[in-house]
Amino acid sequence: MEFLNILGYVSALVIGISLGLIGGGGSILAVPVLAYMFSINEKAATAYSLFIVGSSALLGGIKQHFKGLVDWKTAIIFGFPAIIGVTIVRHNVVPILPDVIFNINQFAFTRRMAMLGLFAFLMIPAAISMLTTKTIPIKKHNVTYKYPLIFIEGLIVGGITGLIGAGGGFLIIPALVILARLEMKVAVATSLIIIAFKSLIGFFLGDAFIMDINWSFLLLFTTLSFIGIFIGSFFSSFIDGKKLKKGFGVFIIIMAFFIFYMEFLTPHI
Repeated sequence: MEFLNILGYVSALVIGISLGLIGGGGSILAVPVLAYMFSINEKAATAYSLFIVGSSALLGGIKQHFKGLVDWKTAIIFGFPAIIGVTIVRHNVVPILPDVIFNINQFAFTRRMAMLGLFAFLMIPAAISMLTTKTIPIKKHNVTYKYPLIFIEGLIVGGITGLIGAGGGFLIIPALVILARLEMKVAVATSLIIIAFKSLIGFFLGDAFIMDINWSFLLLFTTLSFIGIFIGSFFSSFIDGKKLKKGFGVFIIIMAFFIFYMEFLTPHI
């Protein structure tokens, strides 16, 4: 086993530990770990990430459900269009993307650049959401769902999830607070359920039937992440999660620039 592979499996454990410690965000590292430490192509890396992200979010969502924090009605209303979006993109859009999307003189803009470039770009607002502690004020009154906005937001977030293989919690949580007026703790818990179902259903309907999945590798990586989650959850009682979350946000920004450098500023053979 090569050194990078060993480091990749250690990173799977670290992803889980970060999820257990800070409650979210860690799974965004799954795509770069898969792409750069295991040399998995962008289609498979984003597909595998959907399974890893979805499974981790489901575990976290179940824990939040037993704490009574999941709003299931809102999860279904927001989740349905997100599932449609991610499934359409994984099943119909990603398979037809050409290896080279366009050429400008000597520069070839590839599918890998498009998918990982978008991923790196969206890592920035995800990191900013970890660095800021500002909360959105909500007024207490009966919830009135803005169905057209919810449907559009769900399709967009689902489509983005399908392209980059990340959960999109930094987009979902503000939408739940603003459009459904959920309290922040409830919004975070409910977002885990939405992320879990749209990621897993998108993976099984959009990838599992049309892609050769290395199940032994994927299940091993996911299992290591699960072990990390339980380790992180145990130590979360002794470590200041807020400070750690800010540090992790800075690390994600660094990773975003690393991906951009690797894809756009280094030669590809």
